Amino acid sequence: MTQPNLDSLVPAYVREFEPYIPSKPDPELMRLYGCKRLFRLNNNENPLGPPPGAQEVIRRFPPPQGALYPSGDSYYLRGAIGDLHGVDPDQILVGKAANEVIAFVIKAFCEQGDNIVTADKTFAVYEWVAVFSGIEARIIPLKDQGFDDAAMLAAIDDRTKILFVCNPNNPTGSYWTRERLKAFLDAVGGRRIVVVDEAYFEFVEKDDYPNGMALLGDYPNLVVFRTFSKMYGLAALRIGYLVGSPEVVDMIRRTCIVYSVNRVAQEAALAALRDDTGHIQRTRDLVRQSRAFLVGELTKMGLPVIAGEGNYLVVKIPVSDTLAYRKLMKEGVVIRPMTGFRYPNHIRITLAQQEAMEAFVAALKKILA
Repeated sequence: MTQPNLDSLVPAYVREFEPYIPSKPDPELMRLYGCKRLFRLNNNENPLGPPPGAQEVIRRFPPPQGALYPSGDSYYLRGAIGDLHGVDPDQILVGKAANEVIAFVIKAFCEQGDNIVTADKTFAVYEWVAVFSGIEARIIPLKDQGFDDAAMLAAIDDRTKILFVCNPNNPTGSYWTRERLKAFLDAVGGRRIVVVDEAYFEFVEKDDYPNGMALLGDYPNLVVFRTFSKMYGLAALRIGYLVGSPEVVDMIRRTCIVYSVNRVAQEAALAALRDDTGHIQRTRDLVRQSRAFLVGELTKMGLPVIAGEGNYLVVKIPVSDTLAYRKLMKEGVVIRPMTGFRYPNHIRITLAQQEAMEAFVAALKKILA
């Protein structure tokens, strides 16, 4: 049988792209590293899980409904999101978490020869989706651990279509204030699409932190991302959304894949939005306490810490981050090595319950001893 000639069939930008290899399931990791318990501190998951209402939806989902297609456009969920943010549901698109909505936007506006602009140490999927779609990604170094607005503006040319800003930034936790974001949008001037990714919006309690939704009326080129994976604890169900002006969203909608968001995810997200049990405040309290504890312990160890907003922090260590990952795994602690974020010798830790934080500190002290 003749094998296909992949060199001629596959575009160069796909052949040259390094695939992302996800970690093995927890039981396999525990077997591989010989640990009996695993503290997951690598993916910025909410350790409290979903709100109670969403848990009940998941628990009681009727199995016969598994044979039925979900709402193709998340009709009821879009209505609830619209009510929450005071926008028309037709300005909202729901997708399988951030990865899919990023792809929606890039496919809608970019063709080969175009480029996007984003940062070097941020959520990598903006760059990945662009590159494996044959679109140039212009990567701007961070300045003072935050997005460099001046350098991003200077990188724009006639083929720039989209600028991606993660606010607050993953992994540094830095954020643009309301005034800085508005000044950036004014400078772009409506000539390009500006995506503001607010995946960690619900974790930020600072008064000068902007709500991107509130700026949509003044900036029709603005697109805002939100997710149910982080604060709402629905990462396993893969659901997020974008909001923009009617005209912009109408274009993006043409690239959407209908029925991609399953029914359990839609109904659990709807219940999460309607939760009135204090889930967000409990999570914020946990994150605040864990951050204070961990910053204190790491500082006493003499390790430089980057601790901004969000439910994570980054610490610089005096050894290879990939080596630290393997050694910490043997102690039953999973962290995120940061070489892939262009932060060699740094690790990112999800802020979680006290038991997990103490286990991480003890394990780190042991491997650095």
